[in-house]
Amino acid sequence: MAVRILLSFVLILSTVNLLHAQYDYPRDTSYNIRSAYLKIKKNHPHVTPIQPLKLGGIQVEKEVVYADIGRDLTLDIFYPKRSSEKGYPGVLLIYGGGWSSGEKANQIPMAQKLAAAGYVAVVADYRLSPEAQYPAAMHDLKAAIRWMRTNSEKYSLNQAKIAVLGCSAGAQLATLLGTTGDLEKWEGSIGVTDQATSVQAIVNIDGIVSFIHPEASSEGEYAAKWLGGYKDEVPEVWQEASPLEYVNGNTPPTLFINSSQPRFHAGRDDMVKLLDKYHIYSEVHTLEGSPHSFWLVHPWFEPTYEFTVKFLDKVLK
Repeated sequence: MAVRILLSFVLILSTVNLLHAQYDYPRDTSYNIRSAYLKIKKNHPHVTPIQPLKLGGIQVEKEVVYADIGRDLTLDIFYPKRSSEKGYPGVLLIYGGGWSSGEKANQIPMAQKLAAAGYVAVVADYRLSPEAQYPAAMHDLKAAIRWMRTNSEKYSLNQAKIAVLGCSAGAQLATLLGTTGDLEKWEGSIGVTDQATSVQAIVNIDGIVSFIHPEASSEGEYAAKWLGGYKDEVPEVWQEASPLEYVNGNTPPTLFINSSQPRFHAGRDDMVKLLDKYHIYSEVHTLEGSPHSFWLVHPWFEPTYEFTVKFLDKVLK
């Protein structure tokens, strides 16, 4: 226990130190495209990092405020220039980083590609564990969905067709958003509060769907930082934050895109079994030989996008 406490203190201290050069609130952006690329390159020397794209036919608005929590929470929105009478499907993209790090830039290339394919793609900032523990991130992301529906007319967004897409820890959050629908517990009271937060599709890119599943045994200090303690200390919170616990007949169609690292599949197969039981459409794709964070480098970014857009076209268009 003493080792755990010391380790947590060191992690928190290092995170806080990262903050003060750039932000007036605790923030760790050490997990980004470049850091992921440098790590992956050690074992896969031929990879290249993704970067923002120059695509025609889309419009962009950045640093749009969607909620006030004592500071501004912002999002970047990418959408087709041509308006649509019936509205384009929407996608909320959620970056990962162990619930403690990450930044919107990690999801911008995917958002750009989705906008070019006829989607209103929103990349939202949200509170990470150095600033606020669970369930703050859920409250923030729910507020982002409500903002999308509130502003649907401006961006030609079809309110009835919104997906959530997340990577790594962001995938866990996306799946929890999708499986909990409009359950009051995670709604929070920030931003617009008179819109639904249920979604119509989930894209899980290499994220666990259970903190308590036997396959999730390797989850440790980063989950503990976010959930307010280790599994043996707050088991009820680890269970509550596990999307697998809420899968039912109302769960939306779900796409899993996974690396070849088993630890990031925790609970996936059991979730697929439940989806099958309820006759809910799902897909599972594993990129053989790929590391975690594969979506941030070539050659794996393109197949990740292709699996995603084909699935979304199928279930939302």
